[in-house]
Amino acid sequence: MRKRKEQSEGTLWTAAFVISAVILVLIFAATIFAPVLAPADPDALDLKHVFASPSLEHLLGTDKTGRDIFSRILFGGRMTLTGAFAVVGISMVLGIPAGLFAGYYGGRGDRIMMWFTNVVVSFPPLLLAFVFVAVFGSGFSKVVLALGIIYVPMLARTTRSVVLTERNRTYVEAAESMGYGTGKILFGHILPNCMPTILVQVTLDIGNAILDLAAMSFLGLGVKPPVSDWGAMLEDGRVYLLSQPLQALAPGIVIVVTVVAINVFVEEIRRYLNPSERKLPAYKTLVRRGLISEEKAL
Repeated sequence: MRKRKEQSEGTLWTAAFVISAVILVLIFAATIFAPVLAPADPDALDLKHVFASPSLEHLLGTDKTGRDIFSRILFGGRMTLTGAFAVVGISMVLGIPAGLFAGYYGGRGDRIMMWFTNVVVSFPPLLLAFVFVAVFGSGFSKVVLALGIIYVPMLARTTRSVVLTERNRTYVEAAESMGYGTGKILFGHILPNCMPTILVQVTLDIGNAILDLAAMSFLGLGVKPPVSDWGAMLEDGRVYLLSQPLQALAPGIVIVVTVVAINVFVEEIRRYLNPSERKLPAYKTLVRRGLISEEKAL
């Protein structure tokens, strides 16, 4: 037991990281291979088996129209996760370059961007999403676009804060003295050194996007029937929560497990990348591994 603990010290492979990574891999794999794993058509109606109890034929039972809940969770996960990645993708395409240029150049453009991001961040994301939907109309693609734009200021501010630290490094001064262009310095030198922090924020945004997309679908602003996603399934099962609790509990548990696994996964990565929080091997462990000599340490 002690040997196993020592092996995990100073590495990324902690128990929390491995468990969360395995859960995420299983969830992503299940949604990707939903056509193979799903026992039934997620949209097929079967009025003879309405509210069927869990069985070998229907692992999680059926809903009010006889549709297989397990199949709908698998296909609904494809919609929810695809939408979450699309939201984050939009924010990356717009937010990272904005943060790079604002942090590198500073000046009036930086002040305007910070003022804009502070205003946007002060509002709840769902409230801003409601405004976009009211202007452009409802629908899953429009909700994804709205959330993607709303996530831009948050990612731009994170990128800017890292660039402010990196732009004063020696390698940036060396690149400037060698005559490299701004694009080469920003995207070839500064951005690669900022990516660990940016990727942590991006991965965390995926969990937030899952919650926001589920909330929008729960309110009827996302996918339209008969298409399923986890938020829409929550809304369908809400009415039958007391009589048929599995209708809402199944998608709700999947959402909670997915988001918690993402948050734990990101936290372990952030902790590993932060030297002040990294748990280093004990002195005796270093000596036993031959990394330091006892005479030199004394």
